[in-house]
Parts: sequence; structure tokens; C-alpha cells
Amino acid sequence: MVIKRLFTIGAALALSSVAILSGCSSSPEKIRIGEVTRSLFYAPQYVAIEKGFFQEEGLDVELMTIPGGDKVMSALLSDGIEVALVGSETSIYVAQQGAADPVINFAQLTQTDGTFLVAREKTDNFSFDQLKDSVFLGQRKGGMPQMVGEYVLKQHGIDPHGDLELIQNVEFKNIAASFAAGTGQYVQLFEPEASRFEQEGVGYVVASFGQESGTVPYTVYMAKQSYLESNADAIQKFTNAVYKGQQWVNSHSPKETAEVIAKYFDQISPEILESSVKRYLEQGSFATDPVLEEEEWNRLQDIMREAGELNAPAEYGELVNTTFAEAAKEGK
Repeated sequence: MVIKRLFTIGAALALSSVAILSGCSSSPEKIRIGEVTRSLFYAPQYVAIEKGFFQEEGLDVELMTIPGGDKVMSALLSDGIEVALVGSETSIYVAQQGAADPVINFAQLTQTDGTFLVAREKTDNFSFDQLKDSVFLGQRKGGMPQMVGEYVLKQHGIDPHGDLELIQNVEFKNIAASFAAGTGQYVQLFEPEASRFEQEGVGYVVASFGQESGTVPYTVYMAKQSYLESNADAIQKFTNAVYKGQQWVNSHSPKETAEVIAKYFDQISPEILESSVKRYLEQGSFATDPVLEEEEWNRLQDIMREAGELNAPAEYGELVNTTFAEAAKEGK
């Protein structure tokens, strides 16, 4: 009787253990994403979350905004997050410091610069030479917006540090407000600030840095090499979800996308959200797939070299892994 009772208890415990283990195996895998800023430039990401594409892949993603590329990298390198969404230049900076566990770009989200040149005065016939001797409110030194901005200006024969008064001591989050308060004759802004300023008569878009610079790996998902190797299945699922988000945005109207992502931008009017998404779609800023091409990578290095931020060539094959992106495109 005692033996039988012990067997029954043991069997029950064994079944409970199996149930617990089964429950664990079916639970969504957690991945923490650190985005460098909250931006509608990242619309496909928010769509992927809101439409349940990550859940479909069996993932539970936690999104956190960590202002500043350096802070995002610190969080990634210290295992505070598993995946970073930030400019590809940050992975090169980490490599230049001799990291033993390099940061690898595995899925591209945006493929152009997302900033626009906004002038305080409205002009119907803008040309870049009008910038000479002006006060230009720029972006952080070494960051993608500023490097692309300088690259474009040089392409038009403008020396950013000699032909104009370049202001670079304003924090990213305060740049729009600083311009609105009267600082600078020109400013480099993302959407929706550019469209909002036009609506309010504060400034006027006269050029697109995205159109002027061509395709570059502007914002990319990246992870440490060790994480990619030990969590390949999760990264594949993650990339699949990102691709679904990209395809959804590129196959739906700006208004539909604006409606899906509205909760992330509750201070922005629906009209401005829609016009901003439309502007990015029209200039091809949202990547239609997550593959980071070598040509884009090389253009990034040209931009960094022009800005004096590239110490040595960064090999495409060493810091970029397109395996997951290619498989997502092929539906594997």
C-alpha cells in the first residue's frame, strides 16, 4: 500500500514536471529591443508589433527607447537588451575599438537618411549655394544624420565647417524646439517635425537628405555575434516578423499605416502622421526587405570617411550577416 502510494505521488510529480516543461517550451521567447529614438521613420517595426507579426513567430518582444547610439550600444554590450535598432555606423565604432564579441548587422529597417533640410524662409527656387554664410543647426558629430548632411553638402560644393556657421551643441531631442525658438536659418529635421513646421509656418522643407545621399544602411537591427550564434532560431523568427512589417507598410496606404502606429505618437495629429509616412514612402526610406546590400555598406563607409570617422575599412563580410534576411525573403 505504501509502495503503491509512493508510486502514485511520484507519477503525479513526474506528470507535473512534464506539464511545466511543456508550458515553458510553448511560451513565447523574449527579446528586448533597444531603439535609438521613437520615430515614425521606424513605422514597419511598430506595424510588426501591432499586427502581431512577432507573436505569430512565437516571440514576445519588449521595446524600449534608449536615446543616443552610444547608450544603445552600451545596453547591447552589457546584455541589457538582445537586439539594437540603431545606425550601422555604431557597429563600426565598436569594431574600431577592438571588441572581442563584435556587433553584427542582420536586418535592415530603413535604407535612406530620414532627415530634411528645413529653411526658416519659404523659397520657390532653392539651391544649396544659398546655404553659404548661413547659420545651420546641425546634428551630433559622428552620428548618421550629421555625417550624411555633411556628405550631401560637400557633394554640392559646400564646406560644412568653412562656408557656414554650424551649430552642433544642441541635444538631438531639443533641435526642433531650438529652431522653433529662433536658432539657425536652416535645420536638419526628421519627420514629423518637418511636416509640422510647414503646417505651422515655422519652416519649410527645401531638400531631402535621403534623396540626395542615396541608399545607405541608415537604421539596422544588430546583435552581438555570440547571441546570433546561440540564438539563431530566435533571430530568424525576429527577422521574419520584421519582413512582414516591411511588406505590410509597402502594400498599404499611408493613412492605414498612420492608423496602426498612432498609439506610438499620441501627440501627433493623424494628418501629420499620414503625410510624414507618405513622404518616407515616396522617397523609398522604408526598406522593402531586411537585406543589407554591400553597395549600401560601402556608401556608408564613404560617408564616414568624408566625415573623418572611419579609422580603417570595415569589411562587409565581418560585420554584416544577411543569412536571416535572405531566408525571410524566401519564406523559410
